[in-house]
Amino acid sequence: MRHDPDALKLPSREEALPGRAEKMPVPSRHAVLGTPLAPPFPAGTETALFGLGCFWGAERKFWQTPGVVSTSVGYAGGHTPNPTYREVVRVVFDPRKVRYEDLLRVFWESHDPTQGMRQGNDVGTQYRSAIYWRDEEQRRAAEASRDAYQRALRAAGRGEITTEIASAPEFYYAEEYHQQYLDKNPGGYCGLGGTGVSCPVGVTTAEP
Repeated sequence: MRHDPDALKLPSREEALPGRAEKMPVPSRHAVLGTPLAPPFPAGTETALFGLGCFWGAERKFWQTPGVVSTSVGYAGGHTPNPTYREVVRVVFDPRKVRYEDLLRVFWESHDPTQGMRQGNDVGTQYRSAIYWRDEEQRRAAEASRDAYQRALRAAGRGEITTEIASAPEFYYAEEYHQQYLDKNPGGYCGLGGTGVSCPVGVTTAEP
């Protein structure tokens, strides 16, 4: 199968589409959890932002995780305001019930982070693997988990991780029909596939 090489290259700010001035309207409540889809979120909760391929299946992985309060799908990591395609999942979680490190484990084990600008049959920059951290604590945890998972992948004979780890950019909600898509369409497409390699959690130091 041949792919357009431009689909695997991030556009520059000059090449990016202009986007939209208006924000995307979204439902007030999560279709599965019944919690708010937009801020303000319940007191004591924190947020995490992940990109791991097609966001329909990715969002379901997280809303099924105990301790997650709300999830929403959207776009981030590009140059376009209110864009319509660059797929991420925002996870709102209660740190008293689930650790950020546990969410990182869900992230790593739910997709193949060695594939660059693709996930399975889904090819393009919008499908790249990414962790967008909110603070230094999340950054350290993300980098430590990457290093631990890389060691596990090497031991299993797998390739190098290509996941981007960066400060969280602005999050833009996806269209309403994308939110909790696989709950509304149980037989819908999900292109996610993990490596089959378990991810160690609780690692506190990253490789230099």
